[in-house]
Amino acid sequence: MPRQFEIVVPPGKVRERLDVFLTRHVENATRSKVQKAIDEGHVLVDGKPVKPSHQVSPGEKVHVTMPGPTPHEAVAENIPLNILFEDDYLIVVNKAAGMVTHPAHGNYTGTLVNALLYHCSGKLSEIEDDEEFARPGIVHRLDKDTSGLLVVAKDDVTHAKLADQFFRRTIEREYWALVWGLFKKPKGTIEANLGRSRSDRKKIAVVSEGKPAVTEYEVLRALEFLSLVRLKLQTGRTHQIRVHLHHIHHPVFGDPDYGGRRIVHYPTGAGVKFKEHVHHLLSLIDRQALHAKTLGFVHPATGKFMKFDSELPDDFAGVLNGLQ
Repeated sequence: MPRQFEIVVPPGKVRERLDVFLTRHVENATRSKVQKAIDEGHVLVDGKPVKPSHQVSPGEKVHVTMPGPTPHEAVAENIPLNILFEDDYLIVVNKAAGMVTHPAHGNYTGTLVNALLYHCSGKLSEIEDDEEFARPGIVHRLDKDTSGLLVVAKDDVTHAKLADQFFRRTIEREYWALVWGLFKKPKGTIEANLGRSRSDRKKIAVVSEGKPAVTEYEVLRALEFLSLVRLKLQTGRTHQIRVHLHHIHHPVFGDPDYGGRRIVHYPTGAGVKFKEHVHHLLSLIDRQALHAKTLGFVHPATGKFMKFDSELPDDFAGVLNGLQ
């Protein structure tokens, strides 16, 4: 989306070129971008178009419209998909672990979007929520190494109606996870604000100034030194489940970013064989043991409530079987 600014040249300002002035006063603007905006008539001084060489004077009002970048166009790729349901309006897909949901820096190909564009012959919604990367069809997302169910829109009306259900939190989503340790309470709610980590900007952390986040959990099975838990989100923050579980000292088993690949809980009397057992289980899964298992929503066209369930992927099931 275009960014708009209105700048009043301050009193006592020494006269200088308009393009130089704006380069210093518009966030993330380069001189070439500013000059291009001026040449295309996106900059007005006291309501009139001017040249980049215009000398700004105190009291002048400068209105700037900086066009947003053109989104990178995703390319269709013939990548297999596990589709649970499809009609003329939407698709429900079981995303494999290791697949990125949509193109982004460092992942321009091989994503779910690339696969969907091929499968649907390009017929996907075009509502954009990113200035740089196109995300056709994508209503919600899963982390690269989180497997499970996603609903994808084929047209803009369907997209908007599904997005509204997510906004109103009427979507039913259930995640299963294997986490370190045994819980004192079989059910609980985790409430902790989430934001960018101060020590590593690529990670999320519990921070007081972050956005509110709420996760509900229920223990399904206690398994020696791990627990199988069911999780429901009241909010949808980045890495929410993984960070919340790490925060309460029950990181997701196998999670390389949030403490899940080191031994967190030692059973009484654990020794060398226990460590060997853990290392064997970790060798079965190279990611977090987290799966978006069920998904329910009202079909935007028919008004019918639809609910889907998925099997646990092989790596997740392998760890579970190893415990039993």
